[in-house]
Amino acid sequence: MTRFTVWPAIDLRGRQCVRLVQGDPDQAEVFARDPVAVACRFAAEGATALHVVDLDGAFAGRPRQLDLVADIVRAAAVPVQFGGGLRSERDVEAAFEAGVARVVLGTRALDPSFLEGMLQRWGPDRLLAGLDARGEELAVAGWQERTGLDAAAAAARLRAAGVESAVYTQVQRDGMLAGPDLEGIRRIAASGLQVIASGGVTTAEDIRTLSAMRSQGVCGAILGRALYAGRVTLAEALAAAAFAAG
Repeated sequence: MTRFTVWPAIDLRGRQCVRLVQGDPDQAEVFARDPVAVACRFAAEGATALHVVDLDGAFAGRPRQLDLVADIVRAAAVPVQFGGGLRSERDVEAAFEAGVARVVLGTRALDPSFLEGMLQRWGPDRLLAGLDARGEELAVAGWQERTGLDAAAAAARLRAAGVESAVYTQVQRDGMLAGPDLEGIRRIAASGLQVIASGGVTTAEDIRTLSAMRSQGVCGAILGRALYAGRVTLAEALAAAAFAAG
């Protein structure tokens, strides 16, 4: 059965740790001014991997803080999964040069020729799709643009193209501490993709529920605001995942 990973999130804006509400760049709350220290704390608390997003890059269309990402990789010494503005071959290459283990392609994952080239070069173990949905509709360009595409249909197309894993974020739940979109997660996982759930994951019970869905293709959960706001500790989340796995 697929291993389940808890991914503490570090969202970077202006070289600080922030959290947005429903993807709104005007609702950014700063939680820490030293992202490297945050990464080291998560690693010390037992995190086996980190999910890092360059929000400035997502809004600008290319990474803006890869030097900071490289510092996080070196200091935390755990695998880093990275996304945010990766819309060219050179940007993906630069992310790997910064030391990240895997990258998340959002906007450009919908470009079949670009996706095919990236999969051929890096392989499906190092490339994930980022599926960000408002309701059932896929959003791109830092969650700011609508596509008219059904997220589950897009997931099926990506799986057919050779993508194996995806981060699924329900934007309307992101930062709301209201629980994950279980129905949407099931729809995405039905495509055959291994799904990392994001958006609204708040409690240890949420982690237990998602971890228990491993047989359905759920392989992890991203914890953001809930960690920073003290709604759940990383130790509690890791224990919940281990309990469900047992």
